[in-house]
Amino acid sequence: MGNRKKLAAEARKEALKTQYFAKLKGVPSSPRKMRYVVDMIRGMEVNRALGVLRFSKKHAAADVEKLLRSAIANWEAKNERKAEDGELFVSRVFVDEGVTMKRMRPAPQGRGYRIRKRSNHVTLFVDSKTNDEKE
Repeated sequence: MGNRKKLAAEARKEALKTQYFAKLKGVPSSPRKMRYVVDMIRGMEVNRALGVLRFSKKHAAADVEKLLRSAIANWEAKNERKAEDGELFVSRVFVDEGVTMKRMRPAPQGRGYRIRKRSNHVTLFVDSKTNDEKE
C-alpha cells in the first residue's frame, strides 16, 4: 500500500473512533426491501425509532431494531453512561448491496431460469444532539 493511501486509511480509522455506529452484514433480504424500513427511521430520535420498528409489519424491521439497539449500546460503552430520553438520534443509515447467490430453477422444455438471492449490508450511525451543538 502506498504512503498516501496508508495515511488516508489511518485518518478514516481515527474518524470512526469518534463516531458511534453498528453494522449488519449479509442480511438475507434484498436491499430494496431493507431500504423501505431504513427510510422510516432516518433522522429520528432513537426511542421513537425503536417504537416504529417494533410495530412495523415488515420482516426486515426486526433486524434493524436489533442493529439500532447495538448502536445505542456502542454509544453507551464509548461514553461510559446511559443514554437519556431525547438525547440520541439516528444521524446516518444506509443499505449497501451484499453478495448475490445465483440459483437455477427448472423451466419448461429443458431450460433453466436464474434466481438471484440477494443480500445486503446495513450501517447505522447514532449521534447525540449535545454533540452537534458543540461543533
